[in-house]
Amino acid sequence: MSTKRTYQPHVKSRKTTHGFLVKMRTLGGRRTIANRRKKGRKRLAP
Repeated sequence: MSTKRTYQPHVKSRKTTHGFLVKMRTLGGRRTIANRRKKGRKRLAP
């Protein structure tokens, strides 16, 4: 029996779900980016 942990990172799946371009597609995502800009975040989307 292999014990696999919860987080199995993959760059592509990360980008396609949490990426900048994905956030810019929806109003809520654009608001999130705006809020992060306002706060002065170095990274707007992970």
